[in-house]
Amino acid sequence: MKKVMCFGTFDLFHRGHEFYLREAGKLGDYLVVVVALDETVRAVKGRPAENDQETRLRNLQKLGLADKVMLGNPGDKFKVVESEKPDVLCFGYDQKPFTENAGPLLEERGLKVKIVRLKAHHPDVYKSSLLRKSRN
Repeated sequence: MKKVMCFGTFDLFHRGHEFYLREAGKLGDYLVVVVALDETVRAVKGRPAENDQETRLRNLQKLGLADKVMLGNPGDKFKVVESEKPDVLCFGYDQKPFTENAGPLLEERGLKVKIVRLKAHHPDVYKSSLLRKSRN
């Protein structure tokens, strides 16, 4: 069984998120989705998420796009990778924090994981920041 793991905030869930999860799921047999903690969202995006981490987690679970949905880890962002031991890590086209040096950092921990950066799905339309602005 090939396990795939991907990450995200998934605050204002849209078709770009759905595309990301479906594409990640095609890379293996079992998809684990890690939802960013509220503290991580604030640190990375400089603002809180509109929905708290528990709401975002439940919303993703209800969609049934992943085999497992879990919250990230405070502090050590790669601890979930160690505990789940995926074969493939998927990152979105715009995910830069914690991802650019992921390969070497994971190798230092003895983890051999294939890293895939997925393409965007109409980022001129389906991007949370754009959707947030259009609502205001």
